[in-house]
Order: sequence, then structure tokens, then C-alpha cells
Amino acid sequence: MTHVTEHPLVQGGRSTALAAACVRGGVAAGLGLGALAVLAIAAWISSPFPDGGPHDVLHAVAGLWLLAHGVDLLRTDTLSDVPAPLGVVPLLLAALPVWLVHRAARDTLDPGAGGRNRPRPSPSGAIGAVAGGYLLVTAAVVLYSESGPLPADLVTAGLWPPAVVTGAAAAGVWTALGRPFPGPRWAVLPRAVGLGLVTLLAGGATVAAVPLVLRADRAQDLFLGLAGEWSGRAAVLLLVLALLPNAAVWGAAYGLGPGFALGTGVLATPLGLAGDPAVPPFPLLAAVPAEGRGTWLHWSAAAVPLVAAVLLGHRVGRSARTWTVRDTVLTALGAAGACAAAFTALAGAAGGPLGSGRLSAFGPVWWQAGAAAALWTVCAGVPTALGVRAWGRRSPRPKHAPAPVPTAPDPTEAEAETGEGAATGGKPSRMPSLKWVRLRDRDRGRARNRFRLRGRRSGAAQGTPEPGTDPYDGDPYDDLYGDPFGDTGYEPYDFLPAAWEPAAKPKPEPKPQPEQDSEGPGTA
Repeated sequence: MTHVTEHPLVQGGRSTALAAACVRGGVAAGLGLGALAVLAIAAWISSPFPDGGPHDVLHAVAGLWLLAHGVDLLRTDTLSDVPAPLGVVPLLLAALPVWLVHRAARDTLDPGAGGRNRPRPSPSGAIGAVAGGYLLVTAAVVLYSESGPLPADLVTAGLWPPAVVTGAAAAGVWTALGRPFPGPRWAVLPRAVGLGLVTLLAGGATVAAVPLVLRADRAQDLFLGLAGEWSGRAAVLLLVLALLPNAAVWGAAYGLGPGFALGTGVLATPLGLAGDPAVPPFPLLAAVPAEGRGTWLHWSAAAVPLVAAVLLGHRVGRSARTWTVRDTVLTALGAAGACAAAFTALAGAAGGPLGSGRLSAFGPVWWQAGAAAALWTVCAGVPTALGVRAWGRRSPRPKHAPAPVPTAPDPTEAEAETGEGAATGGKPSRMPSLKWVRLRDRDRGRARNRFRLRGRRSGAAQGTPEPGTDPYDGDPYDDLYGDPFGDTGYEPYDFLPAAWEPAAKPKPEPKPQPEQDSEGPGTA
């Protein structure tokens, strides 16, 4: 008799999961390189007069890929034979590697198709494995770029790619875990920061687009002058699209107040542009303000950070209706600080050197833009959060129930309902019956006390009890009904018709019968 035991062909635990995560990171880096290589090779093939061969194209792809990670490049083919730094990061191009790393880390902790239980690393292990696999490919690309015309700066290569990759991997793991928060106050931070940052960038894009539209002729001339054939113009157009987020960050920094640098010692702010700017011939730079003092149109750019700060504070205040003032202020300060930190990173990536000499400072100054963003969001966001919280905690004033209003007496209905009309020869009774609507207990007690005090203040009138006595003592209806009219002879009933109910028709009175003489008709 043979006993058959099933064993899986491949067995693995945490070490296998870590190796798979490392491979995912390397594949993510290869996908980013491959996408850029396809675009560059397509532009090189379509160019009628290519400057170099495939080797030069691959070196350009490696340099552009490293630039998307924040690595400064060094141009060696200059007229002075002095390497010129290039540090302006195309932000739209940088979104590709960030998204690839984020997706790789998120898929590492994914349970798989059908929810099957496959080996997965811990969250910290997933971050380290994915980032490690990606950085291994990055190190190989840095070594490859050293032999080309755009070698990488080793200092920035060892600083910015690890920070960018680790942050993107941590965000992917956090997404895979369901975006947990340690408390309700922390849950509002990403939403408030995202709303403020998106508003700031959207306003900056508007600030950059308005002068660009007004100077569309100059931008078109610059675009056509950079390349003559259609393949070169397509490459310039792709570069313009990759730098559009940079223009939005520049516009936001301009609205914040510090502005941006257009060369060493030249700063463009809403107050004006002083100095001789060193502006290269590029279509997006046609939106740079002219020299001289700023006008009201330039000053209106300050509305962008104001609106962003107000929206950030409003988002925090909506969630802080049940919080204390201290918690609201701390949350608003945290959101303001996180928004300022994010914009500082974007300003540092959107600007940088474009060469040596006067072009060594180009774009927003990161620490000035970050400080201005923090100042705007704190000064306008925190009061807005407190105001929205106070407005949400307001309570409407209670509405008092109106006093009972009796209906006008009807003599015909009084005679029919009380039954006293027949006894008095058809005359109405002393106290006609009224249509009374039941009130709630608190309204009944309130009406009873009101009319009792009114009777005591008016003195010893007819039907008013003497001071010191309570005619309601011992009344079985004392807790349910009150006497709203001060008449001690009035007794409430349980089933009297209400004011909107039709009154009962009185029964017809019997006709009197003629009396017959007891002696008979023959008696005289």
C-alpha cells in the first residue's frame, strides 16, 4: 500500500518574498528607462540630421532618467571646456518613476488574485526590498553615464534618488495597508494638505498661463526658432509638456511673494523685476514679467496663496466640530507645515542651475518659497479653521410653544353639548362649552401657572380662590390638564372635539304633546 503526499514544487517563505520584491523594484526601474529610450530612439530615427549614434542616444536617456530623480548633470561639451551644471527637474517626467515605484511596493503586499495566501514580506521589508532593487539599477545607470556627455553629479546621485525612491515605496506600502491613521485628527491631514497644495498649484498655473496667452506671438516665435524640422519641433513640444508643472510651481512661488530667480542677483516678484535677467530662448519663458514695477495685475497673484490657505483651514475646521480648540489649532498647524514642506520640495526640484555664471541660480529659491508658504497657511489657515469650527458648533435658539388660543364660543353648540339649554328654557348656560385642544404636559403646567398667577394679581374677583388656597389640590386631572381661563366651575373632559373637528349636531327636541282633559269632553 502506497501513501501519496502532495508537496508543492516550489517552497518559499519570507526570503522568497523579499527576493520577489527586490525584482519588482528592478523591473520598475527598467520600465522607466525603457519608456524614455523608446521616445529618444524614435526622435533620433525621425531626425533627418542626427548628431550622434545610438551610443549617444542611450547616454542621453540615462542622463534624462537620472535628472528625473533629482540628480544634477554636468555638461562637458561647453565652449569654455568647464563643466556646466544642469539641475532643473522636469516634474512631469519625474512623475513616471515615482508612480512605478509606488505601484511596485503596493503590489508586493497584494494578497494576489482570488485572495490566495501567498508569502508576503513585512511592510518595512517590502519598502527596503523594493527600494533596494530600484537603487541597484540606479547605481548601474550612474556608472554608465560617467562615460557620456552628461555625467551625473555623485553628491546629488547619492542623496536624492534614495530619498525619492524610499518615499514612493513607503507611500505604496501605506496604500496597500488601507491608508491607516493613528487617530481621527491625522486622517484629515492628507485631505487638507492635498486640497491646499492642489489649489496652490492650480492658481500658479493660472498665473503662468495668463501672461503666456497675452504673449502668444512671442512664444510662437521662440518655439519655431528652436528647430526647423518637424522632428525637432516634436522634441521641443515634449520638453514643453514635461516642464508645464514647473511653470505652475513658478507661478505659485510668484504669488507667494518671494518669486523666482532669473539669474544671479535678478528676482521677479509681484512688486516688480529689477536687474538684467538672463533668460534663454524657450517658449515657456515668454511669460516672464517685463522689467519695472508691478501693477495691480501682478499684485492680484497674491490671491492664490490666500485662497489655498482658506480652503486648507476650512477642510480642517469641518472635521473639528467636536474637537477642542487646542486640537483644532494643532491640526491646522500640522496641515500648514506639511503643505509648506511639500511645496518646498517642489520648489527645490522646479528650480536649479542651468549653467555656470549668471545661470547658476534659476527658478524659485526653495527655502524662501517654503517659508512663505508656511507663513500664508498659518496666518490664514488657522483662523479659518477656528472660525469654521465655531460656526459648526453653533446651536439654534429653542422655539417656545405658543399659548393655547381658545375658539369663539357658539351658543347653539353650547346648548347642545352641555345639555343645559333645555333646563333653562333654551337659554345658553353660564359657561359655554369651548373646543379645547390637548396640550403637552409641560405646556399644560405652564398655562395653569400663568393663569393662576394672573388670578392672584387681579385680587379677590368672582370665582377666584382666596390667597393661600389651591383649587387644583386633589384634582385627578391636575397633572394632565390645567384651567386656562381661571374659571373654577370649568371641568375638562377627555373627549371634547378639537377646533378642526366638526361639532356634533344637536339632537332634535321632542315636540310637546297636547294635554288631554282628565274629565273628558262631556264635562262642563
